[in-house]
Amino acid sequence: MILTKTVALTLALTTTAATPANDALKKQLDRLVEAKAVTAALVLVREDGRDRVLAAGVRDVRAKAPADPRGYFRAGSVTKTFVAAVLLQLADEGKLALDDRVERHLPGALPEGSQVTVRRLLDHTSGIFDYAGAGIPGWSARDYRPRESLYDQTPQELLAVGLSKKPYFEPGRGWRYSNTNYVVAALLIEKLTGRPYAEEIGRRILRPLGLRHTLFPGHRKDLPRPHARGYAAYRGTMVDATRMNPSLEYGAGEVVSTTKDLATFFDALLGGKLVSEQALKQMRTLRDAGGGMGYGLGLQAFPLPCGGKVYGHSGGTFGYLTYALRSDSGRTLVLSANPYTGEIPRSALAEALGTVFCP
Repeated sequence: MILTKTVALTLALTTTAATPANDALKKQLDRLVEAKAVTAALVLVREDGRDRVLAAGVRDVRAKAPADPRGYFRAGSVTKTFVAAVLLQLADEGKLALDDRVERHLPGALPEGSQVTVRRLLDHTSGIFDYAGAGIPGWSARDYRPRESLYDQTPQELLAVGLSKKPYFEPGRGWRYSNTNYVVAALLIEKLTGRPYAEEIGRRILRPLGLRHTLFPGHRKDLPRPHARGYAAYRGTMVDATRMNPSLEYGAGEVVSTTKDLATFFDALLGGKLVSEQALKQMRTLRDAGGGMGYGLGLQAFPLPCGGKVYGHSGGTFGYLTYALRSDSGRTLVLSANPYTGEIPRSALAEALGTVFCP
């Protein structure tokens, strides 16, 4: 299906009064939609238990129904923070240590004698090749291919692709983002608990926090309703990429959620309610990830225009882009956007961060 119609803008607010921050966010979303950089954007800002929610654009560029601020979306690599949180809980319980070699708990998963530790998986210092960013036909999560995106994959197949190439560097000798790390991390959860990793996340995080709108869909291709459709470039046109088989992402990026659920999760995690104080300190210990960003154990740190930083994670998959971030003062921003034909300006995130976190 070729999608070329102009996108209209709608705006929904859960607050009753306009504020300078709301007005500024509205203008930013207006520009992105009008420039066709995105078809829809959902924003939630939480402070002192109060949510401000914005929804811009449309759910579908053909039907043009307004985007729903309660909508579901694919949150991509935000999955990694859920996985890391469970492994840190297991470390708190003495089931493993962060500096244990992976082969101690998952013998045979990595090449014999591998020096990759749990910590090096979680902070991307393992050097293991990224199966999803490799440009290998049928595997890269960067280039949309309609047929391949619907295939069933197993975590063992994903790991095999990552191990089929030479490592980027020896473990601990550099930093490079690799989705393969979190395939192994999810397998570790399964080995240590005897349950599927998604089930364990549900047992330890989703149900205790009441995250009823967060799911790990496995092989289910459709999104729950309501949702804004995702679009991707394919052979020179924009096509509907909403349906995909999330098994291609597994523990590296399969989660589906809402702005409210992600805000609740990151408030709980970064507020010290899910892991011990020492574990949270370890998660927030950063490696230089370039561009002023840092990476801890399943957490990213983004610099603020006014100084300081916010912690959380970003996620990108076909048709969906997500940021879930929280300041140490307790203010939380969750942003989900549906990229379209235009380029999203690099300044857009910094502008949103400045509006929310630099009053």
